[in-house]
Amino acid sequence: MLKLVDEDHLSLRGFYKTTSFTLFTVRPEQQECRSVVTWFLVFFADFVVTFVMLLPSRSFWYSGVLFNSLAVLALASHLRTMLTDPGAVPKGNATKKYMESLQLKPGEVICKCPKCCSIKPERAHHCSICKRCIRKMDHHCPWVNNCVGEKNQRFFVLFTMYIAMISGHALALCGYQFITCVRVQWSECSDFSPPVTMMLMIFLCMEALLFLTFTAVMFSTQLHSICNDETEIERLKNEKPTWERQTRWAGLRSVFGGQPSLMWISPFAGLKLPTFVRKRTWRGGAEFSV
Repeated sequence: MLKLVDEDHLSLRGFYKTTSFTLFTVRPEQQECRSVVTWFLVFFADFVVTFVMLLPSRSFWYSGVLFNSLAVLALASHLRTMLTDPGAVPKGNATKKYMESLQLKPGEVICKCPKCCSIKPERAHHCSICKRCIRKMDHHCPWVNNCVGEKNQRFFVLFTMYIAMISGHALALCGYQFITCVRVQWSECSDFSPPVTMMLMIFLCMEALLFLTFTAVMFSTQLHSICNDETEIERLKNEKPTWERQTRWAGLRSVFGGQPSLMWISPFAGLKLPTFVRKRTWRGGAEFSV
């Protein structure tokens, strides 16, 4: 006899057939604002670095190209994290017809989520914001307006890495610019007035220091979770692993895909433009066919 239980764990392994979304979005208003703020802060940093510090000193080609390239990669990673399905389990699939199609053996136990009425695969958790069960859910990040899960963790890691890199770069440029302006006249090191230049540089330093600290911690935490094959939720809940842990390299390959290559650090890898065609809408935002 088939047993269906409302628990957070699943004893049956390998039964779940993967389904994917072409695009996944959740649109609570406050989180949308944080996503917009993220882009605004990146553009602000790019403006200060490019037009306040580099162009007046005619060193744009040395540092400007590098900074802007990293900024593009960071924003692309943010978009991929925000718009990629994190591994959502289809809603309402805990039906008798669907369970019969699984051809389960007598006595096998599966788990049903009472909140979204779906059959949960192993290591899936319900997100109260997305209102979905997410496979290998690490956490819900309001800055990307999405969960970080099985399918978009790679892009979140790249996002934190590139933000940390441009933050460190911006701090180094601010220090160099300040020393340069002290040695010469302030009016000669920038096209803006000295008070405006100083104010913009102070704001940029504060922003860069804050984001460097935050993203560096998140980046290291994510790498630690991947190498230990344990999500942040599983670590906080102190869940005993019922799955066979992967080795560090196996974990990295499963998240970033294949053998180590430059594609690991590219947010454009695997991008298919036709997948961004909307199919239908719902009250919580745009949802797409499974």
